[in-house]
Amino acid sequence: MEKEYGNGSGILLDSPSPRKEEWCKLASTIGCEGGRRMRNNSFTGDDNITLLAKGVVLKGEIHVEGTVRIDGRLDGEIQTKGQVIIGEDGLVQGTITAGTVISSGRIKAKVTANERVQLMKTATLIGEILTPILIMEEGAKLQGATDMGVAAWSDELPKLPGSVSDLSAHRAKQIVAVEKESRD
Repeated sequence: MEKEYGNGSGILLDSPSPRKEEWCKLASTIGCEGGRRMRNNSFTGDDNITLLAKGVVLKGEIHVEGTVRIDGRLDGEIQTKGQVIIGEDGLVQGTITAGTVISSGRIKAKVTANERVQLMKTATLIGEILTPILIMEEGAKLQGATDMGVAAWSDELPKLPGSVSDLSAHRAKQIVAVEKESRD
């Protein structure tokens, strides 16, 4: 079996783990096929993948340019311009700053994503989210504050285009019926 290691990172990308198919499904955007990392893909950057495996506990900071996959536990900070992928067994407590965050696990953190945050059906997120796009599958749980960059709007309604007429001018006028008193 071919074993491929990412750019000197020491992370085994092709392992016999049954979780590799789940990993590839969840991380399909980085070009994974049949459990193996494809060499020619749409992933931008220098093909760096950092993995925190199941059973590993890290207290500290991760600063990388590429993708970070968390299947263990991180108490601290993640910073990347790429993706942060949290597997079903993954737990992150602290701060996440990334381009994209995709989670099937548990997060108790302030999450900032320049592109999007996606919570899969098994995900739980407690904290604050700052992102322009938030995607939640049915079953995902979220408690906290979200900021999607919406500025306050004015109280004035926007003007309708010239070809659209004011509907209130076309409403039927109320007719007041006056009963005549009957004379006996």
